[in-house]
Amino acid sequence: MNTSRQADSQSNVAEFSVSEISGALKRTVEDAFGHVRVRGEVSGYRGPHSSGHAYFALKDDRARLEAVIWRGVFSKLKFLPQEGLEIIATGKLTTYPGSSKYQIVIDSVEPAGAGALMALLEERKKKLAAEGLFDDSRKKPLPFMPRVIGVVTSPTGAVIRDIIHRISDRFPVHVMVWPVRVQGETTGDEVSNAVAGFNALPEEGPLPRPDLLIVARGGGSLEDLWGFNDEAVVRAVAASDIPVISAVGHETDWTLIDLVADRRAPTPTGAAEMAVPVRAELEASLARLSARLKGAISREGDRKRQALRALSRALPSPDQLLALPRRRFDEAAGRLGRALSAATQRKRIAFNSLRLSPATLERRFIEARRRTAASGERLPGVFLALVRAQRTRFDRDAARVSPMALNQRIAHWRDRLAQARRRADTQVDMLLKQGHASAEQAMRLARSLSHEGVLERGFALVRGPDDLPLKRAVDIQPGLELQIQFADGVARAVAASDGRKAVAATKKSKPPNDGPKGQGSLF
Repeated sequence: MNTSRQADSQSNVAEFSVSEISGALKRTVEDAFGHVRVRGEVSGYRGPHSSGHAYFALKDDRARLEAVIWRGVFSKLKFLPQEGLEIIATGKLTTYPGSSKYQIVIDSVEPAGAGALMALLEERKKKLAAEGLFDDSRKKPLPFMPRVIGVVTSPTGAVIRDIIHRISDRFPVHVMVWPVRVQGETTGDEVSNAVAGFNALPEEGPLPRPDLLIVARGGGSLEDLWGFNDEAVVRAVAASDIPVISAVGHETDWTLIDLVADRRAPTPTGAAEMAVPVRAELEASLARLSARLKGAISREGDRKRQALRALSRALPSPDQLLALPRRRFDEAAGRLGRALSAATQRKRIAFNSLRLSPATLERRFIEARRRTAASGERLPGVFLALVRAQRTRFDRDAARVSPMALNQRIAHWRDRLAQARRRADTQVDMLLKQGHASAEQAMRLARSLSHEGVLERGFALVRGPDDLPLKRAVDIQPGLELQIQFADGVARAVAASDGRKAVAATKKSKPPNDGPKGQGSLF
């Protein structure tokens, strides 16, 4: 009996579809409130979406209200909302049935003062800056090739996977993860304890001490990232002996840890690229520099050998050095014999021309014998003196070409060759450093000019069937196959309408006010 009455009561209840309930709530909210003025702090603002609409939230200390500014209204605003700024928004309350949310469609925005969180953040920033924690002079350089990298982040998010994947692609090293909560009230304490814990590891302990730390988290609102503005985190990073890379949020987000860290990365993947070089590029550069070094050493050795051979050919032989003294000695010896014969001949003629008496002859004979004996006595001394003089000149000339002199000259040239080798080593080291600096500059330039960096910031590239980019909506026709390239892959789509009609309709009419937050149609 009770079962039948319960079935009858259930059959009398009116049934509504989800769309009917959502539509009734939408009409009720819009009729009951109409246009309202709401005061609150801007949260989650990232600027206009790719569709031109702006999505964010207004909040106070107890509640949060989703907000949207359509593209036509956004382009006419004199005052644009900013993250953390307290504003007065005028608009119409409505609901978004797609996610059962209510929101305000804003028509105008007025500034109402700085938000509480932003005011606290600015006050804390000034206090820590006055202590010198943000000075560039205290920032440490990053190691060029770290052996161990410590990562402070959540172990279950996509951030740690992106970091490990990027490091593995570029230069595989040992990565240590210190798991922490990256959102909530305990974030500040856990992150500061993780940084201090990595620094406390001993150099030769069972766990290797990291050479570099990365503190990473994905993007979020000011409230989501508030834990990284904690004073304990800032002081822990400032006191770290290990260089720290901050990779918190997206490129437009900033926290106090970004100011105190030794290097700030726009994304966690960017932090991994800063941490390690590309191994293949280093190997190619080292191979190229090694080949150049070997060629330079070989050419320098050949040049020195040729110079040494040329110098050796320029040195005269011992026979050439002694040839002239020997000739002079032979000529002196020949002249001495002829001079003796000539003198004897002159004496004989003079003797024959004299009128001699036995007494005169005897007297002259005695005188001649005396002079002859005196000359004979002087002749050995003169001859020996001449021989000694010639021998002295010979010894002096021989000393100039002695093996000791040759060894001294060879040692002199060997010293010069060693100095040239040392200069070559210094030049090679300088060329290696210049090549490394040029490679780093080229890498930074390539990253800054790459279109992939633009895709990482939320943009997309639309290509046609011919794989060529489409720059204007008027080039799109119904049924056209499209390729939409995002930062993490390519999606295929088919155009549902004519791009030229869509552009004309957008210019003439105001976009609908009930579209889902964060989504927009291309056509």
